[in-house]
Amino acid sequence: MKNQELSRRNLLQMGLTAATASVLTGGLELTFPSLARAQSKLTPDAALAALMAGNQRYTSGKLESHEQNLATIREHTEEKQEPFAGVLSCADSRVPVEYIFDQTIGSLFVTRVAGNIITPEIIGSLEYGAAVLGTKVILVMGHSHCGAVHATIDGKEVPGQISSLFPHIQPAVDQAGHDMEAAIKANAKIQAALLRQSSTVISEMVKSGKLKVTSGYYDLGSGTVTLLE
Repeated sequence: MKNQELSRRNLLQMGLTAATASVLTGGLELTFPSLARAQSKLTPDAALAALMAGNQRYTSGKLESHEQNLATIREHTEEKQEPFAGVLSCADSRVPVEYIFDQTIGSLFVTRVAGNIITPEIIGSLEYGAAVLGTKVILVMGHSHCGAVHATIDGKEVPGQISSLFPHIQPAVDQAGHDMEAAIKANAKIQAALLRQSSTVISEMVKSGKLKVTSGYYDLGSGTVTLLE
């Protein structure tokens, strides 16, 4: 297990060395920490509240986003995006993030991967969302009946590279045992903590109060998202 954890940290560190003090966007070089264009006027807490209010509309069947004129939205977002929140979710087809939070085109910066795990590529994407696009909150969201967590608990031989997910999720299984729901929630919390700790860009934004990183659990049956921290 120590070797697995060391290997995982090395992998993340290798990816993060590329996250230097500058990025290129639209031909213009922008430099940290004054990188965010801060399109959203929301505070991190208000951004999280907006996400959860959208989930309440979703569970009550009172969606508002589908009533907006999509042609107008596409025209508005063709050349720029102004997401107020970032979400790291599982790639599971039953987790339609924009629907779950009743948000439309351009509102959310979504990254998806089986098991909602943190990898260098995911970190880089979420750094871009926060530092360049100005997202105010990042929610790492697990969900009930997660196949990736279930497979990690089983620990059986699987085809191809599916098993590459297991080392990322194993710490949650070690913590929660074979309790599926507990392991899924532990995994979301562990991945959120890893994001806060592994990214100097995100950690500095959190410390300065410009960004909030938290975790949540989506229940497939009820449609409810519950914050875990």
